[in-house]
Amino acid sequence: MKLQNVLILPILLCIAGCAQYHSPARNTWPQYLRGASFTDMTEVARIAKRPVFLGAGGKLISSIEMPANMEYGDKVQNDTAISVNYMANLEYELYDALRKPGISVQRAGTDVVVILVRDAIMELNVGDISSDGADTLKTISKILKKYDATFLEIAGYTDSMAASQADALSLDMAQRVGVYLSQHGVNTARMFIVGRGAARPIAAQDDIGRLTNRRIEIRLVPAR
Repeated sequence: MKLQNVLILPILLCIAGCAQYHSPARNTWPQYLRGASFTDMTEVARIAKRPVFLGAGGKLISSIEMPANMEYGDKVQNDTAISVNYMANLEYELYDALRKPGISVQRAGTDVVVILVRDAIMELNVGDISSDGADTLKTISKILKKYDATFLEIAGYTDSMAASQADALSLDMAQRVGVYLSQHGVNTARMFIVGRGAARPIAAQDDIGRLTNRRIEIRLVPAR
């Protein structure tokens, strides 16, 4: 009997670990995304959201301990230096952890942007996150929880072929990613979730370019 238990346990662990992820029922999404804002992450929106963010346990860049090699001086200069150092470390960790096809990590000033091509994280022709996508988002979740002095905007994009449904499809992708991150411990008070349809293409609208334009972008900004 003991031998059977020893043999069965690894099988049960494999089944649990290899189970296909499925997004929860759509009518439960508001519960998972409570605290998230469904608007562009502008500076004004971040300032307005800050009390909610802090009330939900969020922290600002100014609360980050100053690196030992940084000189004391003007507070604004120090906060800027801390932000640059903090976001650089975040970028390096994301870049090292996400070396996969269809995924890129970029810097835009102090902001960090993770670009996830749709087919790299979602099922083909099905509106749900794939097994590989779940692994990728789980990795992102762990890093986002570590670097929690940030706001994040989750923006979905489509190509120009589905013009009549572009806004709904892009918002659906963004919300699914938001729900997954919420399920894995990312504070929703940090989140801005938007669907931008076919706006802001990053590639040509040909057969290959459309695959790239269908994407989710996670933009991370220091919380000030």
